[in-house]
Amino acid sequence: MKKTKPISDKELVLAYQSGDKIALNYLVKKWHLYFCKLSFYKVKDADLAKDIVQESWRVIFNKLYDLQEPEKFKSWAISIVQRKTIDWLRANQRNEHKLQKYSNEIREESIEESDEDELLKRKLLQAIQKLSKEQQMVIRLFYTQSYSLKEISTLLNISVGTAKSRLFHAREKLKTIIKH
Repeated sequence: MKKTKPISDKELVLAYQSGDKIALNYLVKKWHLYFCKLSFYKVKDADLAKDIVQESWRVIFNKLYDLQEPEKFKSWAISIVQRKTIDWLRANQRNEHKLQKYSNEIREESIEESDEDELLKRKLLQAIQKLSKEQQMVIRLFYTQSYSLKEISTLLNISVGTAKSRLFHAREKLKTIIKH
């Protein structure tokens, strides 16, 4: 079996620049895996590394006709892959920073809201305790137990109108207590 002489990068680039599209396939087969490993070393994600290398190949294809020194294809292409990888890392770092900042803001807001909610709940409970026993019962059955007015009237053995009236007056009294 006869060994064929490996084709150099320079010959492949010159062939591509002369219009031989197949030469580009040989370049990709020769360097794609190496470029993926190079990018993977920095990003630590195989799929991401492949995406970065794919974007790098797009740049290489677009600029390959303009490459003045075809013998330097390897170092030229590696620098493109490295720049694309670093660009991704920087963009990702900015996004991580923004996400962390947003997460901290949300956490602070939720803590403030929960503090405000707790304060409001305490005020409301204190205000409910100032109501008459009948009004307290109707408020608790309606809002905490989710009973309907008809069910409350049956449970307390009062008319629906009375239950409705107690609820209305209890709400009005709560509004004035909480305002002051």
